[in-house]
Amino acid sequence: MTASNRAFCLAFSAVVFLMPTAPAGADGPAIESVAELGRALFFDANLSKNRSQSCSTCHAPDAGFADPRDNGYDDPVSRAVSLGDDGTSIGDRNAPTASYARFIPKFHLREDGEYVGGLFWDGREADLEGQAGGPPLNPIEMGMASKGHVVARLMENPDYVAAFKAHFGDTVFDDPENAYRAMTQSIAAFERTDAFAPFDSRYDRYLRGEVEFTKQEELGRTLFFSDQFSNCNQCHQLREIPGAERETFSNYEYHNIGTPVHTAVRAANGSGDKFADLGLLANTAVSDAEHAGKFKVPTLRNVAVTGPYMHNGVFKELRTVVAFYNQYNTQADSAKINPETGEPWGRTQFPKTLSVEELTVGPALEDERIDALVAFLKTLTDARYEHLLDDRQ
Repeated sequence: MTASNRAFCLAFSAVVFLMPTAPAGADGPAIESVAELGRALFFDANLSKNRSQSCSTCHAPDAGFADPRDNGYDDPVSRAVSLGDDGTSIGDRNAPTASYARFIPKFHLREDGEYVGGLFWDGREADLEGQAGGPPLNPIEMGMASKGHVVARLMENPDYVAAFKAHFGDTVFDDPENAYRAMTQSIAAFERTDAFAPFDSRYDRYLRGEVEFTKQEELGRTLFFSDQFSNCNQCHQLREIPGAERETFSNYEYHNIGTPVHTAVRAANGSGDKFADLGLLANTAVSDAEHAGKFKVPTLRNVAVTGPYMHNGVFKELRTVVAFYNQYNTQADSAKINPETGEPWGRTQFPKTLSVEELTVGPALEDERIDALVAFLKTLTDARYEHLLDDRQ
């Protein structure tokens, strides 16, 4: 079997595995677990106002659990942010991958005064259950009017009714709050399955001795994990080496890295300069202004196939992201220019809260080393998505 055929088969088998099974019919098998119920709900577009959007719309299993859609707006807005169920609404933030999300710790304040974990870019939901309950009620996402309206949609399906009662008790639908909570618990249970976190990338196979890295990939790996040569591991390494076999490539902290405002998106959604995206400070559990403009460090698993990048989708290419970081460690004029636009990188709205210490670790990177880092980041792609690498990069 050729490499390309193997990649296709892996991708096809993964998609088949992830496709929703029909809920139990009168003569069919019961939905045997909460995770199986969550799988059906994850793909159910009936849980949106116009019955056109499900969790899988913005977290597509055949696209690294990110949103691969063209949202209908012209570049550079296209694909930067997701389109809502109404067919016109777009927000300010890029839909992050749901891959490996089960490893994100609950939102909490560490002893050193730093916030860690939580779901969404600002950690406003403590866990996967909280995240699952957000989009159905968001007016620019799935657009349902209330939890009660969502529960009413669930009750339209007799197979769901049977499954919910089987797994959560006969009285689960007596209170919409309880039924809604059961829905979010089910979706979260599905998202905690190995379908979302197979740990079978080229990097994982390299650690197991199943493949060898190219010289470029090996250089990129060395650069990535060494704070003498790059700043990557300041935020994207959780485990010590050796022992990084299940590294998720995020420490789940919050940082302001100076991401420029995505002016085209803000013009398209009408927000313009009316308000700033406060990042972590928008989380109601956070009140200190020193956290303004900070966003959660994302996993780098599947990063090469889940662009565009940054919390607002402002960069299209992975190499651009590495070049953006490099600007903090060099005085070269060329490093101050966004290669995608030919213009300066653009302004950040919160220059006073930049994570200067983390951003300035390591020396400047020449092009060869930037390319090596990109090559290494590609090795973090799950096996079922490797066929996408040539399409995306």
